[in-house]
Amino acid sequence: MIDKAAVLAQARETLGIESRAVECVAERLGDDFVRAVEVLLAMHGRAIVCGIGKSGDVGRKLSGTLASTGTLAYFMHAAEAVHGDLGMLSRDDIAILITNSGETEEIVRLLPIIKRRGAAIIAICGRRDSTVGRAADVVLDASVEREACPLNLAPTSSAIAELALGDALAMALMGARGFSVQDFGATHPGGQLGKRVLLRVEDIMHGGADNPTLSLDATVEEALLAMTNAAVRGAVAIVDDDGVLRGLFTDGDFRRLMQKETDRNAVMSRAMSEVMTKRPTAVPVGTLAIEVVNLMDEREFDNVPVVDADGGAVGMLDVQDLMKAGLV
Repeated sequence: MIDKAAVLAQARETLGIESRAVECVAERLGDDFVRAVEVLLAMHGRAIVCGIGKSGDVGRKLSGTLASTGTLAYFMHAAEAVHGDLGMLSRDDIAILITNSGETEEIVRLLPIIKRRGAAIIAICGRRDSTVGRAADVVLDASVEREACPLNLAPTSSAIAELALGDALAMALMGARGFSVQDFGATHPGGQLGKRVLLRVEDIMHGGADNPTLSLDATVEEALLAMTNAAVRGAVAIVDDDGVLRGLFTDGDFRRLMQKETDRNAVMSRAMSEVMTKRPTAVPVGTLAIEVVNLMDEREFDNVPVVDADGGAVGMLDVQDLMKAGLV
């Protein structure tokens, strides 16, 4: 049996050491960090992020974060660099070298070549006075008091400090560029993130011949037929002679109407202008689809008409459309 108390104590100690490491990194931020942001903002090429081991894992994450938030970036493994990958580096690029000791052999070997290429160097480093630190144009101090490893050997606190510093750099660049939600969506077209920031009502609505519309003098019977035959079940938009949305008639409206009327046969011949929901809630073209999800949830709607700038009924959204799009 394991000692549960000892296990939890070790876990809490690890988290405490690592959280303090991040706090210390934050406290040391200053002109060097600002300079790094300035250099990357002025860059004409790409940020080539380089590391090996755990620092390499951090580098892969940093290059991905930079690339997805507006900074051209690529990861270069330090060991592969000397076997041809260094060919990706140009004078317009900036090398971001990640090394805790600043003496990592594979990275130190790259310094003369990077210098000859004329690329600037930003070091995320645990020792400013190391070989890498001295060679860098800008040094971001990622030093830690100790590793969270009980033996003070396995890269733990140092890797977390590098990771947090890299994230801080990427987010500062993102803010300085004015990187928007739409920009973020453009780099994340797949999955929920992309759908939330890119998908608009016109992308998934039923429009054209699939958009059920009727005139103000159409009857309840005609509305039922339209709802039955249309791609959108359960609702029909009511429009005037110019196609402007004037009302909405749903299967729920029909049920409520039948409950109130004693002469149910007469109901079928009544005009839409008498029984429709007037001035229904509608959304304009260009609305984010995720906003309609929230609207439908708040007001318990199953259908929402889509209108153009002139109020024309150009489409109909059904809750099923949102479900198929993966938004519900």
